[in-house]
Order: sequence, then C-alpha cells, then structure tokens
Amino acid sequence: MAHRFIGELRAGDRLEDEVFLVRSKDLRTTTAGGLYVHAVLCDRTGQLVARQWQATDAGFQSIPEGGFLRFKGRVENYKGNLQFIIDAMRPAEAGSFEVADYLPVAKGDPERMFARLTEILGNIKHVDLKALIGEFLADEALMVKFRRAPAAVNMHHAYIGGLLEHTLNLLEVALVVLPRYPKLSRDLVLAGLFLHDIGKAEELCFDTSIGYTDNGQLLGHIVQAAMWIEQKAAAVAARVGRPVPEPVLRTLQHIVLSHHGQYAFGSPKLPAIPEAILVHYLDNLDAKVTMFLSEIENDRDPAGHWTNFNKALETKVYKPDVMGARGG
Repeated sequence: MAHRFIGELRAGDRLEDEVFLVRSKDLRTTTAGGLYVHAVLCDRTGQLVARQWQATDAGFQSIPEGGFLRFKGRVENYKGNLQFIIDAMRPAEAGSFEVADYLPVAKGDPERMFARLTEILGNIKHVDLKALIGEFLADEALMVKFRRAPAAVNMHHAYIGGLLEHTLNLLEVALVVLPRYPKLSRDLVLAGLFLHDIGKAEELCFDTSIGYTDNGQLLGHIVQAAMWIEQKAAAVAARVGRPVPEPVLRTLQHIVLSHHGQYAFGSPKLPAIPEAILVHYLDNLDAKVTMFLSEIENDRDPAGHWTNFNKALETKVYKPDVMGARGG
C-alpha cells in the first residue's frame, strides 16, 4: 500500500495503518493530572505533531525515537495547525516500507551540484589554499557524506543534500559579491565558504532520520571542521615537503570558528578579518532566505496570507507573491 504523505493530509482524515518516522517524543501531564504523549512524526514531505491521550510510561518507553511505527488515528485542526490523535500504534517491520519516503531530499541533482562546486573551487589560485582544498576533495569517504548530508536538523536546508546545496549557493553568491570588494582575498573567501559547515558531514546522522551523532553532540561541526583543517594541512606538508604557512592556516580556521557571528549562536570567536564577516553574512543570508521560502512553501493554509509564527525567524511570513517572482 502506498504511503500517505504528511503533506497530503487534511483535517478529518483517518489513518488505519500508516508508517511514520518518530522524530521526537515527550511524556507530558494534562491539567487533570493524567499522562499524554506529545510526539513529532515526519516523512519527506514534512512533520506532524501527534498526541496520545491516556498514555502510560510503559507505552511511552516503547516508542522508538528516531525509529518507525505504524499508526492508527485521526487528523484534526488545532489552532490553525494539523495534529494527529493516536488511537493505536505498533512496530513497523523492516522491509514493509520505503525508507526513502521519510527523508526529505534536495531538489537539485547532487552530482551536477558537486561538479559545479569543484569547478568553482578549481579556480582558487593560492598554491597553499589550493593544495589544502584538494586534500578535502580527494577524501572520497568524506565527500560521499558531504554530498548527502543535510545542513541542519530543523532549520535551513534540513534535507538530504542540503549541505551541498547550501555550500554551492554560497559559492555562487560569493562570485557575484566579491568583485565589489577587490581588497578581500577571493581565494580565502571561497575556501572558507567551502569549509565553514563541512563538519556537519560528521555532526549529523542521516541514514534513517536526521539527528546528531555522538561526535556531533560532543564536538559540533565548527570544532570538527577546524580540526580537519589542521589534519589536512599536515597531510599537505607531508606530501609537498613544506608546511602550509601559519597565517594562511589560522585565518582559514578563524573563518570557520567565527562564521556564526555571535557567541550566543555557537561561534567561539567573532569575525575579526573582513573575509570572515563576509562569510558570516553570506551564510546568514542563504539560511534566512531559505527559511522564509520554506515557511511559505510548507504552509498548510493556501488561502491565508500569513504563516504561523516562526520562533527562529521571530515573525509570521507574508505569503502573497505580489510580483509573481515565485510563479515558476
């Protein structure tokens, strides 16, 4: 039986034996003192808040966070959003569903995107940066993960191939912006953009669901990328017989360490060179624009002019395309 995707569900629909991926779960208490399960179910078309009333701790413990279950229940409208009321659930047998139905995927062709990315990086002229980037590109195991990794769990580009798409977007925008700032190092900016989020290939897991690896929880992508730069620089030195000049190495690491732009957002350093501030703002630009567009595309009320409030964006999003720019 074909899977009924979350993006197709409407209030009033009943599901009899549908498989969903459990992204998160929480056991909560009602105002009357009873227990209920609050969970987030997902597939590649979106996510759906689910509740099970009159829950038990044993039942809650049996729900596999990051795993698959078969659900029976009904879809309701709650404060402008859909929610799923769980009547029953049971294990989903491996092989009885397509895992690909549950992981969102970038729209672009990954091989074509990666070819364009390597073409742009191939234009780096600085001999040491070129060698260092070449070490990353030659690491086939890392590049396989880089091509598949999402750029986030929930925020922007949170789908298979999202990291590659986000990185390529930044490189393309940089090619347009950099001629306006001729005193900046084009090579340093391009290398910094390529490496700023590369640690997410290790930080995130994405085989059956998108989440954090142990290394992701312990180190995070910023520290991971800075460590990899050090390791790849050592490999370059061993291969060519001389070290990567320390000022080049440290400024590249600084771009990675400062690209979130604020201590509160996880940057251990603030941008202290002009190339770093450009990388930060280009990164933020692509992330925020993508989040705004995703809010519009994923909104469940096609007749309404506004999305629901988005906490990360700190606003509702106005949906009408008054200039017709998004028609295609």
